[in-house]
Amino acid sequence: MEQEIAIAAAPDYTIWGLVVQADPVVKGVMIILVLASVACWAIIFEKIVKIWWLNRSILRLATAKDSRSQRGLVRAVLQAGEQEAAIDHDDSPTEKRHRLETAMRSTLKAQLQRLEVGLPFLATIGSAAPFIGLFGTVWGIVNSFTAIAQQKDTSLAVVAPGIAEALIATALGLAAAIPAVMAYNQFAVALGRAYARGNSSVVEIARDTVMGEVRAEARRTRGATVEPLRAGKHS
Repeated sequence: MEQEIAIAAAPDYTIWGLVVQADPVVKGVMIILVLASVACWAIIFEKIVKIWWLNRSILRLATAKDSRSQRGLVRAVLQAGEQEAAIDHDDSPTEKRHRLETAMRSTLKAQLQRLEVGLPFLATIGSAAPFIGLFGTVWGIVNSFTAIAQQKDTSLAVVAPGIAEALIATALGLAAAIPAVMAYNQFAVALGRAYARGNSSVVEIARDTVMGEVRAEARRTRGATVEPLRAGKHS
């Protein structure tokens, strides 16, 4: 009977048991890190989908002719260029091309900035999570030394629980930080590349638009000059 009571009162040294039996402060650190890790993974999966869709949109932008049959980022960028082209500033082709590029580039940048929502959180968790875990580590080690002082015993049975709590907090901090840092770097590079490709498309669209207007104006000028001459010959 006494043996059964001793077994029942024995501490649980499994990971879950150590988490449940942890000091309230260490347990609070663990909960914060777990919630941060879940939030990071939610942002990571969301950004994976949106970056994939962004790359498809950038490819469509390179071949799009007008905004009527487009949507999303491509439609917004082309509409910005079309609206700017419709404004008559009586400027040179070079100046008009610059205006079109500026308008479309600003819209492209605004569209990409929407995708940056959540990236500061990844950066924050990537830099702060190890230190949060370190705080739990220090607190767990302090508990181990306190247990040694109270029980005047340096056996592993006295020291192990506090050290185990500390190591679990450290592991959770790293588990939250490593994916956050890697994902942030990948997404930042992907957005930078997407902007570079989109900017190249914007330059080509502005150039083709201005050159098309110049050619159309030249044709109209030639038509206005030739027609009176033809009329004079017939008269």
